[in-house]
Amino acid sequence: MAYKISDECISCGACAENCPVGAISQGADKYVIDADTCISCGACADICPVGAPSEE
Repeated sequence: MAYKISDECISCGACAENCPVGAISQGADKYVIDADTCISCGACADICPVGAPSEE
């Protein structure tokens, strides 16, 4: 199950820098995760300072 980034995202970029498969990119108002690329490793959730990424 892929991760999704909530509206709590502060656009710091930590998740994108730590994604091992490059599934995270800057969206219009927050970072977004490409569900087809996400391997559900949890690296984004572990590094996020506000807990924005979670499993769908």
